[in-house]
Amino acid sequence: MGILSVDKPKIQALGGNGPADDPTFLAEIAAWCSENNSQFDNYGHGSFIEGFEAKVANLLGFGAARFMPSGVLAQLVALKIWCDQSSYNHFGMHPTSHLELHEEHAYAHLYQLRATLVGPKDSPLLAKHIRGRDENLAALLVELPIRESGGQLPGWDELEELKAEAKNQGMRLHLDGARLWEAGPFYGRDYKDICRGFDSVYVSFYKGIGALPGAMLLGSEDFIDQSKLWQRRAGGTIQTLGPQIASAAMLLDKRLNCMPDYWRRAKQLAVMFQDILNVRCVPSVPQANMMHIYLPFSADSANAARDQVIEEQGIKLFGRAMVAGVKESYFELSVGDKLLGTTDQQVAELFERFMSIGNQQALAHG
Repeated sequence: MGILSVDKPKIQALGGNGPADDPTFLAEIAAWCSENNSQFDNYGHGSFIEGFEAKVANLLGFGAARFMPSGVLAQLVALKIWCDQSSYNHFGMHPTSHLELHEEHAYAHLYQLRATLVGPKDSPLLAKHIRGRDENLAALLVELPIRESGGQLPGWDELEELKAEAKNQGMRLHLDGARLWEAGPFYGRDYKDICRGFDSVYVSFYKGIGALPGAMLLGSEDFIDQSKLWQRRAGGTIQTLGPQIASAAMLLDKRLNCMPDYWRRAKQLAVMFQDILNVRCVPSVPQANMMHIYLPFSADSANAARDQVIEEQGIKLFGRAMVAGVKESYFELSVGDKLLGTTDQQVAELFERFMSIGNQQALAHG
């Protein structure tokens, strides 16, 4: 059955790696647990969770790790620990950081931390953005890649220069690795090499890996011991996270092996979008398996066109369009398994229909 078939029983998302069918996905996790004799943890204790934590810690080059229910919790815990070790509750981060845009400033309201926004919105964080500053920062949060700029990454030498400059200023370095897995192919290096120099790292398992929600915080043994304390204080020590851990353990190796293919496909699709559909991609050559695609009509027109394509084709092209200007919008596209299995022609047909509807919507609404 082709991607353009109209008789699909459920809506399919074109991008990402989320499960197409939730009951089937849960059954796959249950079968995997049975095959691997997996025993769920009890409040974070047990051989299964501890074995998975050790595996990821070794993969990223850290002494210890802690599985947590969310990245929001993991990152706040990390910054709280680093600021407590300093004489000032002040850290730096990019102006588009998730902590600044999407978490209701929890770092200030819950932990009385203060943040300085560093660097321009449309650029990765670089050494020049922190050099010569006259304020003391306990820690610097670095996101790789930066989602809000279409998945942009600093070059390898730029990343190493940033690490060195932060250390020279006495800052602790924390890596927001929500999409760290997706950054590996761009650097062409082991994840240990990418993480080297960071004092702590957070990684997600539900985004590029496509598992159930869950995150991991990594650092030294002493740091992780402290993180467990703050996890409990924050109400994040759940009786079991077994299903989340199992889904991550089931999919991690498979999806990491696919990351180079996702990146390669993203670069192919960017050419198609810009040459055939005549729309703008940011970055023009993707640096990870994601990009932002800019449209010549409003977000309302784009979302209405998306909904009509869903009704006609049963395929969701993107989550939602966002405002970019008075008559311009953009959406995020992440390449996963679904886009590996579609041709340029199939994707072009879908988006040509979407663009036609969007332009009609724009004309109708002036």
